[in-house]
Amino acid sequence: MMLDLLLRRRTALTTAVLFGVAAGLAIGQQSDPKPPPTGTRRDGGLFGNGTSQKKGAKEREEDANSRAVAGVIRNEADELVEGAVVQLKDTKSLKVRSYITKADGVYKFFGLSANADYEIRADAKGMTGDKRTLSIFDGRKQAVINLKLAPAKKDDKEVQEAAAK
Repeated sequence: MMLDLLLRRRTALTTAVLFGVAAGLAIGQQSDPKPPPTGTRRDGGLFGNGTSQKKGAKEREEDANSRAVAGVIRNEADELVEGAVVQLKDTKSLKVRSYITKADGVYKFFGLSANADYEIRADAKGMTGDKRTLSIFDGRKQAVINLKLAPAKKDDKEVQEAAAK
């Protein structure tokens, strides 16, 4: 009704107001003052980039029964080790997964069952680390197990040579 009144009078003032209102509406429809975030990144530490996505019921159920383990491989001089072979052994199924570290010395394993124990071990350039265990009693969803390498003992070298044959 108000718009009809303004159009009937056709004065310079009402025409200017009409165009001002129309322009304001058009601007409000065209531009959004806060565009939705795209590619927002947060530091997720060892376990990824931290972006969150909506998950279905099946994915949430799988996530409830899975966990991850990550860590850093260092040598005796406390330097990061590139090219270390990290082996993760599922003690229930005896499956072994491997990961080779890059320059940052970080290893990561995802999708691990919460109902199994895992043994973690690292080897690199004639050095070996102690075997560590991720237990079913460890309730962390994202466990951090850092490993330190030391020169391989004679017994370890013989075992490695026998395994290579």
